[in-house]
Amino acid sequence: MNEFFRRNALWVILVVGIAGWFVAGSVAKTTSRTIPATPANLVQKPPKPPAGQEIATLAAGCFWSNQAMYQKLKGVSKVEPGYAGGATPSPTYDEVCTGGTGYAESVQITFDPKVVSYHDLITIFFGAHDPTTLNRQGPDEGTQYRSAIFYQSPEQKATAIQVKAEYQKSHPGMDPIVTQVALFTNFYKAEAYHFDYYAKHPYEPYCASVVAPEIAHFEKENKARLK
Repeated sequence: MNEFFRRNALWVILVVGIAGWFVAGSVAKTTSRTIPATPANLVQKPPKPPAGQEIATLAAGCFWSNQAMYQKLKGVSKVEPGYAGGATPSPTYDEVCTGGTGYAESVQITFDPKVVSYHDLITIFFGAHDPTTLNRQGPDEGTQYRSAIFYQSPEQKATAIQVKAEYQKSHPGMDPIVTQVALFTNFYKAEAYHFDYYAKHPYEPYCASVVAPEIAHFEKENKARLK
């Protein structure tokens, strides 16, 4: 079944009983857990940010919620949903949803480091999703939903590793963080209909049941940083 419809249909099934969970679990078990290596001919240069800006590429499950969340932060000027870290040229949403392309649903965030530093952004990132679940966020399972930081410079790499360790230490009861810290290799923008998806479709079952609570948690945890 097309992942787009599965996301929304899943929550309709859940309303009528636990049978929905069985169906969702059966689908999830067929998802590939192997992340293909990115061929050299698909490696792109990191995007060049506007003057005075920086760019972060992050993956934390569904990019509908991630775009909606990071757009709310002070200092963030643009958030684009897309696919990062994969092994096929110009991937489509349907291809990525198979779990076999190596891509993760991601967001590319353009931000002003004088307002929100990369260190702060990565700290917010860890608090905005569950970084301890391998290849899964909520009902979405597969390598395309993995937690990942695609660093674009040695400085970003060092900061990502530092914040990952800091966050683990500051949450002693937490399971081990499994977030991938990987060199940026590529990023392809998602299809146009994914941009601002939550803002356009807030009452769809998946958006109402999954995205909305994630955004509410994000706003609660980052009140001082919201626009």
